[in-house]
Amino acid sequence: MNKLPAAKRAQILTMMVEGVSIRAISRMTGASKNTIVKLLADAGQACSEYQDRKLRSLSCKRVQVDEIWAFVGMKQKNVPEARKGELGVGDVWTWTSICADTKLVPAWFVGHRDGEHARAFIVDLASRMAGRIQLTSDGFPAYQDAVADAFVGEVDYAQLVKSYGQDPANKTEKRYSPAVCLGAEKRPVTGTPDKKHISTSYVERQNLNIRMGIRRFTRLTNAFSKKMENHVHALSIYFMHYNFCRIHTTLRVTPAMAAHVSQTLWSMDDVVTMIEAWEVAQKAE
Repeated sequence: MNKLPAAKRAQILTMMVEGVSIRAISRMTGASKNTIVKLLADAGQACSEYQDRKLRSLSCKRVQVDEIWAFVGMKQKNVPEARKGELGVGDVWTWTSICADTKLVPAWFVGHRDGEHARAFIVDLASRMAGRIQLTSDGFPAYQDAVADAFVGEVDYAQLVKSYGQDPANKTEKRYSPAVCLGAEKRPVTGTPDKKHISTSYVERQNLNIRMGIRRFTRLTNAFSKKMENHVHALSIYFMHYNFCRIHTTLRVTPAMAAHVSQTLWSMDDVVTMIEAWEVAQKAE
């Protein structure tokens, strides 16, 4: 099978994390759609396995978590009765986290927005921390049991519960305008969280970056993921680039460097080298 040159692979992956669609990448690079999708799958698996190994024993002190909605295959209202509740058809939620100090994304999880997947996400997040953290989430009830199970009391946890309503100044446009935040209440849940650090601002901004940077999350288009696997692969590549390659404008280093996970600034060429090493290891198994 013909293999794309490393430089072309780096170009295609860079376009993916900058929000370019698969068909647009094909038109601009000349690579076939199938070749691009194959690279997406290989790169996604390699990036996921690499980060799973490296993002361990993290010295994070303040972590924020949230969820971001998308859908796969079809809108939830169009899911056939026989497939309702099936993961990867209709609504999917990406559970995200961010370290408030280093801006590292230590864990993410794709699934339903329910208690089972809240627990899976929080357990994974807890396993990556080296010590006690202050954790903030929104008011979704499933977080409380998930945090209790995962951290067993060794956490300072609080919820920021926001109330929303309609903008009284907007009398006509409702469909495309988000609800207005009318207020927020800081609710300590476990331990002694510092009230001045009870916030979800960083993770909410991160979710905005995801929606802007991953074409599959763009609302009101036909760019949505058609397969759950490719949806997860796109996220894995995005977070690899975000954590290791993208210099944070405030920190002036990448989140991985700020968190002492990496000593050097990665380029997309370095990511491709890592992917190719993973491919060699896969063939050797």
